[in-house]
Amino acid sequence: MSVIIVFLLVIAGFAGWWLSHQRLMTKPWLEQGMVGDFVALDRSALPTAKIGLGVFLAVVGCLFALFTSAYFMRMELSDWRALPVPRLLWLNTGVLVLSSVALQCASVAARRGQIENVRLGLATAGLTALAFLIGQITAWRELTADGYFLTSNPANSFFYLITGMHGLHIVGGLVGLGRTSAGAWNGARPERLRLSVELCAMYWHFLLFIWLAIFALLAGWAATFIDICRQLLT
Repeated sequence: MSVIIVFLLVIAGFAGWWLSHQRLMTKPWLEQGMVGDFVALDRSALPTAKIGLGVFLAVVGCLFALFTSAYFMRMELSDWRALPVPRLLWLNTGVLVLSSVALQCASVAARRGQIENVRLGLATAGLTALAFLIGQITAWRELTADGYFLTSNPANSFFYLITGMHGLHIVGGLVGLGRTSAGAWNGARPERLRLSVELCAMYWHFLLFIWLAIFALLAGWAATFIDICRQLLT
């Protein structure tokens, strides 16, 4: 239960930071300017697509929080045998970080109207995301070759379940990234392209955060952190 609370607090912190940048606390009746400017600002302050994505990411965060809680509860039983973390996961983590950075650069370029840099960032993000998925599948094959099968141990099952679920969300993100890339190459309207790139960047940063939490969980660091928190609270 404490794991879920900690995870949700982190998600709430990110959500609060993001909402604070959406001009929710502004007082337009105290601002000066043309009426048309305020109408445009009101329409663009918090797009519906961003709200919808934020709600979806909150649900996804709760799902992974439940997986994490189940992981901690199951590992307390005597038949739990943690499998070794493949070294390839370190490289995969670096690749996913690069993918997130590329999308952030594409988002900045979209705000500046630099279409060539947008295309470069989107292409880099897509290729590195594909490399991440290939690396994950390779890590799975290495584990199965060493005898760590899905049904051999509960720890193995959790490893394949959690990493597989994260991989499915990456695949879903690639679909959205592909549509955004198509718009970038087909001359989509700047405002529409900018929003699409920002949504992709939002989604990718969240998946990176989820993966870092998963990696810490599988490596055993999360368990150590929880033990320290429990000692501080007692």
